[in-house]
Amino acid sequence: MDCWSLSHPLDDEFEKLVNRMNPPRVTIDNDSCSNATLIKVHSANKRGSLLEVVQVLNDLNFTIRRAYISSDGEWFMDVFHVTDHRGNKLSENGVAERIQQSLGPRALSFRSLRSVGVQAAEKHTTIELTGRDRPGLLSEVFAVLADLKCNVVAAEVWTHNSRMASVVYITDEATGLPLDNTDRLGKIKRLLLYILKGNRDKRSANTAVSVCSTHKERRLHQMMYEDRDYDRDDLDCGSTSDHRKPLVIVENCTDKGYTVVNLRSPDCPKLLFDTVCTLTDMQYVVYHATVIAEGPEATQEYYIRHMDGSPISSEAERQRVIHCLEAAIRRRNSEGIRLELCSEDRAGLLSDVTRIFRENGLSVTRADVTTRGSQAVNVFYVTDSSGSPVKIQMIEAIRKEIGLTILHVIDDESCTKSPSPESSRFSLGNLFRSRSGKFLYNLGLINSCS
Repeated sequence: MDCWSLSHPLDDEFEKLVNRMNPPRVTIDNDSCSNATLIKVHSANKRGSLLEVVQVLNDLNFTIRRAYISSDGEWFMDVFHVTDHRGNKLSENGVAERIQQSLGPRALSFRSLRSVGVQAAEKHTTIELTGRDRPGLLSEVFAVLADLKCNVVAAEVWTHNSRMASVVYITDEATGLPLDNTDRLGKIKRLLLYILKGNRDKRSANTAVSVCSTHKERRLHQMMYEDRDYDRDDLDCGSTSDHRKPLVIVENCTDKGYTVVNLRSPDCPKLLFDTVCTLTDMQYVVYHATVIAEGPEATQEYYIRHMDGSPISSEAERQRVIHCLEAAIRRRNSEGIRLELCSEDRAGLLSDVTRIFRENGLSVTRADVTTRGSQAVNVFYVTDSSGSPVKIQMIEAIRKEIGLTILHVIDDESCTKSPSPESSRFSLGNLFRSRSGKFLYNLGLINSCS
């Protein structure tokens, strides 16, 4: 029986019992492959398990070179070929324990410990913003927060298809504690919403404030999906070049009752997470998958169904899956020059830096703000106000104004090559031709590095 087609979902207590009787098993294998560590995960099959594992691997800053996934039945069996961010095999202890915690009875407490910089997320107030992107928007947001005596501890900002989404963690500037005054939080929401709406927003902007923990990138995907950034109406307004457009093919495998999703795109960090996150948010279940990302291009193949066990049934739905997966990959592939700012953290730092960007005609297409102890480590991708590349003379002038030893230009050539036209179609389906229950049992396939 399809484990997602039960007429009544398992209640929490029964799920805990299943986990206690069949705890997840994670093994780390550094011997089978010469250039990667194999992480093998066996666990009771429940919705979201795959995403949890991939999310943990990304949070540990591991690079997934290959992945073989099977979850057709009561169990799922996943094998990941991973390296550290330098491309070396893993040497860090505790990897297996962290993955087991993410899947086992302690998963709830584990998820609540997502960190921002070096502090637990519960130490901050979370602000979520969505709206129409425009030059200078980020500068106005940080200026409002600075005027209201809010310290930005961490933030991540994505832009795609003329839309903007951001998750911002703030504390009170005076006390360093989360904000809990209802009137003050209400004022922050009103002012930020006023800025987001402006006078051009085709869709309603949105702000939300909470003291709950959240996984930034997971939430950003959800926010942009809910904001329908995948709609084709505004593509001509976006800044993302067509040369970065991934190739997505969606077909039904009628003899097995699956929908097969093939993707080919430039290899980028966290690509597997972006894809799995989107399929999960769209209420699809991944039964089998193969991912290979060992060169400039990455190939992914997924065998999916709806939660009720049915494949995609209409052309409109097929097109929607294609557009949503394209959007999920392109959100992270920001245009522009990458600037990295490292300095002693202080109140109003982000407001001052983004104001200088705005005054010099720069538009921020993506930002990642972190605080490490007393140090601010911020990354910005910038273009000019029309979305075109910024002249190097302008960048150097801005660096002199902010500080040559503080603001640096980082050469970031990843995710710039396009898939070759002749390889627009591919299939790894022969790996799945065997009966579904036997997939991955042949460890000779899994352990091979060739």
